[in-house]
Amino acid sequence: MLRLAVIGDPVEHSKSPELQHGFLDEAGIAGTYEAIRVAAGACASAVDALRRHGYAGLNVTTPLKEEAFLRAERCDPVALAARAVNVLLLRPECVEGHNTDGVGALAALREAGLGESHGARVLVLGTGPTARAVLVALAAGGAQSFVWSRTPALARANAMALEARIWRPTEPIEAAIATLPPGATLDPDLRAALLKTRIVIDANYGPRATLGAALGRGDVHDGLAMLRASSRASFELFRLLR
Repeated sequence: MLRLAVIGDPVEHSKSPELQHGFLDEAGIAGTYEAIRVAAGACASAVDALRRHGYAGLNVTTPLKEEAFLRAERCDPVALAARAVNVLLLRPECVEGHNTDGVGALAALREAGLGESHGARVLVLGTGPTARAVLVALAAGGAQSFVWSRTPALARANAMALEARIWRPTEPIEAAIATLPPGATLDPDLRAALLKTRIVIDANYGPRATLGAALGRGDVHDGLAMLRASSRASFELFRLLR
C-alpha cells in the first residue's frame, strides 16, 4: 500500500487527492492519498511524523515549499536552483526533494497556445518558490523570461540568479504566468500590459483564481492545467517508491 499525501495551508480546496487517486487507479497501484493541513513553520516536524507513520511520498504546496527544501537531504537540480521543493520522497535512507512546478508551467503554456517556449517572451509575476521554479523551466526551454514583483529587490535577485530580466512597461510580452496570492493588487502599467497579452495564466485555481476577474478578462487561464501536469510528473516520482 503506497501512502501519499499533499501538505500545506490551506489544503482543503486541493484537487491533488482527486488527481493522484486517478493516477493510482490508472496504474493499478494500491494506495491512499490524503490532504493534510500543515501550518507554516511546521513542515519539518510534520514530514518526520508522516515518515514514521509509513507515508512514502508527499506533494508540498503553499506555504511550505521553502521549508520542504530545507528539510530535504538530497534535491534534484530544479529544486536546487529554485530553492523550493513541491515533492518529497520519504525514502528509508533519506528525504529526497524534487520540483515539478516548472514542468506544469510549460505544459500549461503549451495548452494555452504558446507553442514552443524557445525564444518566447514570458513574464512571471511574483518571486516566491513557484515563480522561481517557473523561471528555471523557462530558462531551460530557451525562453526570454521577465520578472515583475511588488518588491524590486526580490525581482532583481531572481533575475540575476535565474537567467531573467526585470520587466519594464516598454517590454512586449507574449505570455504571462501569475504566481501572486489571490486578490493581489496590480499596478496600472502591469494591468495595461496584461490586458494586451495574448496568454495569461493564473497559477491559482478554483475560487482562489481571481486574476481574470481583476482584469475583467474572461479568457485568463486558471492553474488547473499547470496542476495536472505537475501532479502527473510527481506521480511518476511516486511510482519509484514501490
